[in-house]
Amino acid sequence: MNANISMNPNPIVQYLNKYPEQLTKEDLIRYIEDNDIEMINLRYAGWDGRLKALNFVISSRNHLETILTAGERVDGSSLFPFIEAGSSDLYVIPRYKTAFVNPFAEVPTLDILCSFYDRDGNALDGAPENILKKAHDAFKKTTGYNYETMGELEYYIISEDDGLFKADDQRGYHESSPFSKWNSFRTHAMKLIAEAGGMIKYGHSEVGNFTKDGYVYEQNEIEFLPTNVEDSADQLVKAKWIVRTLAYQYGVTVTFAPKITVGKAGSGLHIHTRVMQNGKNLMTENGELSDIAKKTIAGYMDLAPSLTAFGNLNPTSYFRLVPHQEAPTNICWGDRNRSVLVRVPLGWSTPSNMAHSVNPQESGEVIDFSDKQTVEFRCPDGSADIYLLLAGLTVAARHGFEIKDALEIADKTYVDVNIFEPEHRSKEATFAKLPASCVESAEQLLKQMRIYSQHDVFPENVMICLADMLTLYNDKGLIARIQHDDEKVMKLVNRYFYCG
Repeated sequence: MNANISMNPNPIVQYLNKYPEQLTKEDLIRYIEDNDIEMINLRYAGWDGRLKALNFVISSRNHLETILTAGERVDGSSLFPFIEAGSSDLYVIPRYKTAFVNPFAEVPTLDILCSFYDRDGNALDGAPENILKKAHDAFKKTTGYNYETMGELEYYIISEDDGLFKADDQRGYHESSPFSKWNSFRTHAMKLIAEAGGMIKYGHSEVGNFTKDGYVYEQNEIEFLPTNVEDSADQLVKAKWIVRTLAYQYGVTVTFAPKITVGKAGSGLHIHTRVMQNGKNLMTENGELSDIAKKTIAGYMDLAPSLTAFGNLNPTSYFRLVPHQEAPTNICWGDRNRSVLVRVPLGWSTPSNMAHSVNPQESGEVIDFSDKQTVEFRCPDGSADIYLLLAGLTVAARHGFEIKDALEIADKTYVDVNIFEPEHRSKEATFAKLPASCVESAEQLLKQMRIYSQHDVFPENVMICLADMLTLYNDKGLIARIQHDDEKVMKLVNRYFYCG
């Protein structure tokens, strides 16, 4: 067996001794036959970003081959608002590399994510997963590089208060049992996500932790490893489904909502990004952030106003994006500063061997870990359409390479101080601001729509449909009107509690 596969938690990868991207139809048929799989679920994300399911009982090998080859018909108008009912038939075609054993099914079942195709057998232009593919193809063609991302999936788990070992209010960061009540849930979810193909970096409890009305609200995070942007999206979509379904089995509530209650930390969906070429990370050069990284950041800065249209999709999103919090409001970037829009996390830019210092019995040879460097886009939250958000970021990264003044933009938007301190307020005033409502995000998307439609990536009708949806919230100025009325804020929170 391949040494790199021997510890892979995905049982399909283990059994077939192949990486996911190498899996063929015959491989899946062999696994299904040898492991007594009785059902197939075809899964796909609709306009609401949630995984849908189409269930098949396998009746014969021919039947199985037909499912895996031809997919099935679905009603596109019930899944996407930009598709008219009169011509709504679509095909869903399985992507073999996404196959995983359903961890919740009573009957042995294989689940596979699908792509949408139209009546002529062409990839559906406006399907979110296809928009992401087109965005990455355009990035690779334009720059000659690959684009990788990883998500930080934050969520609250809510359970009855047993009164024992209470964590300090808003002090739950990296807390462990017994003060953190749901470590076991998180590690169980991580195991299932990894077995479904998720490349997990780590999990931990987060800052948010409080008691209210007899319930404990505990914030947790599962962070992924960087990988191909398209695979990264698939992993996040699977992970959200697994976390929610597992919570249902445990009899507790989980929410990815950006606003949980008044005065407490909300949940974000931070996205780390990096530019690669032939397996080499191009974000650093000679121990410093490279011009390639700065051009990428400049793209994020320039398109930041409209990126919120993909990553912040309901009015409560903008109650999280308020000044003096770790969530950003200013369009700027910096090193290790958690109030900026794009953060350059502490990296391993200087070759060293700290492990030798801690463990003298190990070799003292200096090791270069600069390949771990990413930059983090911090404004999205759990309401985001994951495919469209990552497609938008991919377009923004490409845009950074296409504009002539990218390095100048990066220089002007860099900040190395806490801009909320009184002595630096003049610096803060120089930065553009993120939209403060869904309506403003829609306006910005329409202003910058031409950039997203370049290279035939985002169809205009999809962006217009999204802008119309955001505009219907009619939330311009809503924060100023109700932010001091706890009852109205909580009514809004409850309305979008299960968003994303």
